[in-house]
Amino acid sequence: MRKKKVNFYPGLKKNALPFSPEDIVCGVDEAGRGPLAGPVFAAAVILHPDRPIEGLRDSKKLTAERRGELAPLIKEHALAWAIAECSHEEIDNINILQATMLAMRRAVEALATMPTVALIDGNRSPVLSIRCCPIIEGDDKVHAISAASILAKTARDAALVTLHELYPEYGFDQHKGYGTALHLERLREHGACPVHRRSFSPVRAVLPVAPGDAYLGASMEFDFGDMDEAA
Repeated sequence: MRKKKVNFYPGLKKNALPFSPEDIVCGVDEAGRGPLAGPVFAAAVILHPDRPIEGLRDSKKLTAERRGELAPLIKEHALAWAIAECSHEEIDNINILQATMLAMRRAVEALATMPTVALIDGNRSPVLSIRCCPIIEGDDKVHAISAASILAKTARDAALVTLHELYPEYGFDQHKGYGTALHLERLREHGACPVHRRSFSPVRAVLPVAPGDAYLGASMEFDFGDMDEAA
């Protein structure tokens, strides 16, 4: 029986793909730009052309249960995959955008098979030694980006559950660090813990300000861009 050919790029025009058939293509996405606490994660995935995975799409459009089912399938069937992160300290030092780009670069560079082109979800690309193509809403247009989105999201959610065990009073297991009403209430009640991003304005608002403290008066603001859902 003839095997059905899978379209790994359902949201892109077949005659206008930004790479050639000879290219080794990886998809790259992040999770955790918007939260007030914890690291930002990124993943890179090279899908195997002969091992398609059913149900790949933007991780935010999947339930936590479905993401949990797909993540091990991606790791099992992909030609290569890698997950990387940037800590809350790095986010505060270089800002959330640069930390996101750095996490993406780390993920691509950690792949066991080096790609020749990286398709990046969004409108910006990290600086890499290979060609990069940013694709707006790519996590629902390119299966490899969808897979990266799922791996990054599940890895970050697991990390925040671990942080909940260290700081249970904040409810990280429920909101995963996002600025929900519950999280903001707990911030006001308990102040910031060591893993909160101090360069984000809702966290700065609860920090004690010492006279002459230039850092707390810095202009860095809470990044509301690309707000993943906490669920």
